[in-house]
Amino acid sequence: MPLHLHTPLFESGAMSARDGQSVWLKMEAMQPPGSFKIRGIGFACEEYVRRGATRFISSSGGNAGIAAAYAGRRLGVPVVVVVPETTTERAKELIARENAQVIVHGASFQEANALAQSMVTGTDAFIHPFDDPLLWQGHASMIDEVAAARFKPDAVLLSVGGGGLLCGVVEGLRRNGWSDVPVVAVETVGADSFAQSLAAGERIELPGISSIATSLGARRVAEQAFALAQQHPLRSVVVSDAEAVQACLRFMDDHRVVVEPACGASLAVAYDAARSLGQYSKVLVIVCGGVTATVQQLQKWGEVFGG
Repeated sequence: MPLHLHTPLFESGAMSARDGQSVWLKMEAMQPPGSFKIRGIGFACEEYVRRGATRFISSSGGNAGIAAAYAGRRLGVPVVVVVPETTTERAKELIARENAQVIVHGASFQEANALAQSMVTGTDAFIHPFDDPLLWQGHASMIDEVAAARFKPDAVLLSVGGGGLLCGVVEGLRRNGWSDVPVVAVETVGADSFAQSLAAGERIELPGISSIATSLGARRVAEQAFALAQQHPLRSVVVSDAEAVQACLRFMDDHRVVVEPACGASLAVAYDAARSLGQYSKVLVIVCGGVTATVQQLQKWGEVFGG
């Protein structure tokens, strides 16, 4: 039995406002650890156990760390998650709740990641947040489920952080014979390493992350994600933090589900689908989820951004 759930797929009446256009939601926010991450991380963890791993080490202070901790608990394997000092108390609590050991180290993800990698021994498996082919293979299963439902979209809309979701979705499209389906990749201003890399024609590294959508906070996207932009039909969109937060609040009202601003980035484009995605009749939105933002936090951000 896989560690992830087969998630709901349904049309959003709130987003499908234009005649002839429908917006469909793949509800990855409903996964037990709260985000799509468990698909790839769960798949990778199961494979690493088959290869003999007796401990998982992760370097994420967000959804990937929570998913790794969840997978370890389900598989009976101890987990160590190294998080930077900027990690929220809520995120640390959610990781610890899954019985994982939490180590706080460094001012940034890079420092936490370096320590985590230095701890890996021959019997450990390192669980990367986004840059591992096993993760992409696992994430691709969400497209398998869409194909099994006999729903072929005209475009897939998703958020991009490090690029793991993007890599997984493109792999899923390819293995279902849907290489012609374009991907619309969305980031927030201040966490837009992918968009800036595409504009520069090479992978660039952001000096820091200034967006509140910290789950999109990869200073440099995976090499595979950048390569796919040259191989698969893809469009990059960047929205503001305010637009992402307002989309989260609106989504909470419309669908009674709380998601992070990282997910809200793609939802902001989905709510404007009639204008920004007008050429597509059937749009599939990956509601990637995220559990480190609370209702209270979203409401506070909404006030800050004039909501």
